[in-house]
Amino acid sequence: MMRHRYVIANWKMNLPPEGIEPWADAINGADLATAALVVAPPFPYLERVRARLRDDIATAGQNCADQEKGAYTGEVSAAMLWETGARFVIVGHSERRSIYGEGDGIVARKLALAISTGLTPVLCIGESLRARDSGKVATVLADQLRACAQPALESAGEVILAYEPVWAIGTGRNATGSMVAETVGRIREALARFWPERFTTGAPILYGGSVTPDNVSDLVAHGTIDGFLVGGASLDSAKFAGIHAGMR
Repeated sequence: MMRHRYVIANWKMNLPPEGIEPWADAINGADLATAALVVAPPFPYLERVRARLRDDIATAGQNCADQEKGAYTGEVSAAMLWETGARFVIVGHSERRSIYGEGDGIVARKLALAISTGLTPVLCIGESLRARDSGKVATVLADQLRACAQPALESAGEVILAYEPVWAIGTGRNATGSMVAETVGRIREALARFWPERFTTGAPILYGGSVTPDNVSDLVAHGTIDGFLVGGASLDSAKFAGIHAGMR
């Protein structure tokens, strides 16, 4: 089974300095034979970005609620994301886990709701510096995947995994291609233990630890990743396009 390849722009709580429309127009020229493109703007701009992008470039929510609906002020449901035209949603991002205290149980509920709504989840997993330095990377990642081994996976069309080494995000300390390749192997071992069999080799695994045009070639050269979840560099259309082109 051939896995899909993706490059995802996560703008976080930012907008491109060049403006939404110029950014989208620049990205509309991308060659999607390299990898599919997905853009995750802040919630209020999802429909505006969707309207400007060409049809084969998708949009994603940066997060969704862990409930279908109800008295949850400030939350956005998976179904609401679908109504904007989004077809993907990021769940379990390291910032949601570390800043907002979202544990594995919350992430698992979001994953299940995304699947039931028809959205393709981008499930983020990753380890802290302490876990990395103490040799517990495989254990931490396996625990996160085991917590998300929901019955809903049986009906999922696709689940994308994004490996985020938390210690490599905004710290100046980067993971090398060989380190990422080794970790991807551990992730696939955990998938084989806890998830339905088809995900063991079929789930795309992206890298999301401070991706820039400068480190793409090293990461791609080792051949085990299926794309990138790009944060800060995605706000510059030229940098983002360069990362996407690096998937060749």
